[in-house]
Amino acid sequence: MIQSAKFIGAFPKTDDCPQSEMPEFAFIGRSNVGKSSLINLITNRKELAKVSKTPGKTQTINFFLIDESWHLVDLPGYGYAKVSKSSREVFNKMIRYYLTHREQLKNVFVLIDSTISPQKIDMEFINWLGEMRIPFSIIFTKSDKEKALIIQKNIKSFRSKMLENWENIPPFILTSSEKNRGGKEIMSFIKEVMNDKE
Repeated sequence: MIQSAKFIGAFPKTDDCPQSEMPEFAFIGRSNVGKSSLINLITNRKELAKVSKTPGKTQTINFFLIDESWHLVDLPGYGYAKVSKSSREVFNKMIRYYLTHREQLKNVFVLIDSTISPQKIDMEFINWLGEMRIPFSIIFTKSDKEKALIIQKNIKSFRSKMLENWENIPPFILTSSEKNRGGKEIMSFIKEVMNDKE
């Protein structure tokens, strides 16, 4: 259970991010995947991350200090068509630079919408993380928004798609912000990773 969570700042570039040795856990996904709602769920704060009806709202690297011991990092969503091509390229460059240059980064949580079938853009991003040897886990969001059978089918399909390129699949966590599902599993995983590094 998180005791304290506070917003540190929104940074347009990796070089502007806080210089600290605290472990960092980043959250990323396609635009409108439910990232802000998930951050609010795991921190148990209703408005820590601003939930927007407009996809592509996060355009900076947002840092939150959790329990004075680690940073939760909210990264811009990828692949939102309504953002101009030049803006998309800037975001993608910024995301790539952060992910490949932050030594404090312990794990990337890639958020996947469980209500739809596997998307090419998600697969490309996951495969890139693998090529770069960046540790990541997969969080399926919105599990309350569709029938359980459809969610299971989409997850199974996603696993099959991953097995085309991967021998081992990273951990999967199923979440629902509205049903308060999955937050404890994410926190347990974070604690485990932090204990391993000590």
